[in-house]
Amino acid sequence: MTQQKPKYAVPAVDKCLDILEFLADQPDAKTQAEIAIGLNRNPNEIYRVLVGLENRGYLVRENHSGRYQVSLKLVNLSRGIAPVDQIRRYAIPHMEDLAVELGMSCHLCMLYQSQTMVIVQASSPSPVSLNIAEGSLFSTLNTTSGKVLLANSPDKVKQMILQREQDFNAMDVEQQKDLHDQLTQIRGLEVYQANCSYASGVVDFSTLIGKPDGKIIASLTVSAMNINQGLEREDNKVISENIGQRLLDTSAKISAQLGY
Repeated sequence: MTQQKPKYAVPAVDKCLDILEFLADQPDAKTQAEIAIGLNRNPNEIYRVLVGLENRGYLVRENHSGRYQVSLKLVNLSRGIAPVDQIRRYAIPHMEDLAVELGMSCHLCMLYQSQTMVIVQASSPSPVSLNIAEGSLFSTLNTTSGKVLLANSPDKVKQMILQREQDFNAMDVEQQKDLHDQLTQIRGLEVYQANCSYASGVVDFSTLIGKPDGKIIASLTVSAMNINQGLEREDNKVISENIGQRLLDTSAKISAQLGY
């Protein structure tokens, strides 16, 4: 059966969408010629569209190389539609309650172009706390929240992300196998606890929002400062268990509102 052609063709719109979809799927910025090759079009044919998308803020062009990449404008626009807006609306009040209850900041992340993006951040009421700006992008492989997302992603998504990770590609076969084993273990955990790779003296507690391989998955993370300093081992255990339980309770509330 042949595919039916669109009733009303709009070539300029098609070019815009083709360019955005192509670049959104690329790990690196691309030149005008590379984009043309990827879309099987003439470079001159897409020049005006590239300029227009750059002027409107949808594309960013590197000054030194002239290469194009998708900006975060689409992410900002997506906050007004599901699932990002939906999960933000449901998560914020519960995350604020969690931050007040624990006296610690928490943040919620989702995958964005193979990286981990902070979608929501709830600040602790304490005078000293760790805050992570909304919209921040981090390596999926090197963050606690990113590993939770990666471990619970479909195999195709997981493979694509790992192929784009420089650290993963630098590993030997045995190290890659160890990582896959670690991700399998994380997938089976209710709460994954690990030292933060971006801030010394910080321990991250992270859990899944949604369900493994689901259409909407996010990770909810509490960042605890100096949890291991000046405390007896038994005290650390009690504090960790309390954080983990409160984290699970909050995750369950958000997931329930999302229909899980």
